[in-house]
Amino acid sequence: MPWMEAVGLLVMLAGGWFWLDSFKAREAGMVAARAACAAENLLLLDDTVALGALRPERDDDGRLRLRRVYHFEYSDTGDNRRHGRVTLLGSELLMVHLPQTRSPRLCSPSA
Repeated sequence: MPWMEAVGLLVMLAGGWFWLDSFKAREAGMVAARAACAAENLLLLDDTVALGALRPERDDDGRLRLRRVYHFEYSDTGDNRRHGRVTLLGSELLMVHLPQTRSPRLCSPSA
């Protein structure tokens, strides 16, 4: 197999892995956003999250993972839109941030 075909195949395989990994991480972000909004009696608007940031970062074991920050909108009254964030390292939830709620706080997965 010529080297250009091998490189092309590797690029396609890497792209497929990235797409599947991103899909898995987005689903984890959706579950976290839904759970955080339900715990605070908030309405998750548009029922979706959008990728806001993507960068490589090392986890506690020193492995290189992708850190993704997803943005979503929620409402506390039904008449307004507020912005929240979900931060993942790989597919592991790091933080859900819901600013401007009645009791402002950071929600972690262990809380």
